[in-house]
Amino acid sequence: MPLSNLDNRKDYPYVMNTPHQPVLYKEIIHSLQPRRGGRYVDGTLGAGGHARGILEASAPDGRLLGLDVDPQALAIARETLAPYEHRIHLAQASYTTLSAQLTNLQWDSVDGIVLDLGASSMQVDTPERGFAFEHDAPLDMRFGPSALQTAADIVNTYSESELADVLYEFGEERDSRKLARAIVKARPLHTTGELVAVIEAVSPRRGSRVHPATRTFQALRIAVNDELASVAKTLPEAVASLHVGGRLAVISFHSLEDRIVKDFFREQSKDLVNPPYEKLYEVERKAIIKEVNRKPILPSEEETKDNPRARSAKLRIAEKL
Repeated sequence: MPLSNLDNRKDYPYVMNTPHQPVLYKEIIHSLQPRRGGRYVDGTLGAGGHARGILEASAPDGRLLGLDVDPQALAIARETLAPYEHRIHLAQASYTTLSAQLTNLQWDSVDGIVLDLGASSMQVDTPERGFAFEHDAPLDMRFGPSALQTAADIVNTYSESELADVLYEFGEERDSRKLARAIVKARPLHTTGELVAVIEAVSPRRGSRVHPATRTFQALRIAVNDELASVAKTLPEAVASLHVGGRLAVISFHSLEDRIVKDFFREQSKDLVNPPYEKLYEVERKAIIKEVNRKPILPSEEETKDNPRARSAKLRIAEKL
């Protein structure tokens, strides 16, 4: 599909706002248990908050690979992590390239990996990125310039049925067909404000309920950045990259991505062994991980008070067997 005027190959002129304390910071450091001389990966580097904690806890010689598709986030992280520059390797790359990145470093395996999924607060708080419906801005929503399409491309070029599928599958939007019909009728749409006006005409805001644009914006962001497929692809690679005893910590923010993580951890923590005289499994195998926490770790009341966006965060941790 054709790229919109926000062509990533020409320019990516965004300036990030000051980052917040990373979500579930203490819980991430506690779950990974960084040690001296260890090797770690932050696959969603952001401003470098989690990475800084890992580097401090693994001093003086722990090393860290930091990945992020967003060049602005990477620049901020480079400043944040400047005191540890001799112990870090930073790359503008997706966590889906984890195996290749480790091969480049000649790291056979690592002691811990953290993935903090979804859009960062910095991205949401930069209005011109188009993630937030509170501001009128171009319909972009790319995590980084390597994304193949913007939200404007999807809104203006997908068929009505394709749009409805995106809204339903990635946003769990019950009014997906009505919204898709209204969007197609109103296009071209170039800004978040124009899209919000269409959504509010179909699903007016009532009282203190969640804004009617919330699910549509989530769906478009997931589609633009291929988020769910990226998570599903990376989890097996991440586990394969761990030492025995190494840990994978994943923070998710909505049910769709959390379900992928939960199901993968549950499946890979089971022994698949056929009982006598019965063949239930084509291929038998032992569990390759154990779930460190059967139920997800949630932010404390204090954290959600300081950072309301943390309220939907869920942390799941697995350990390589």
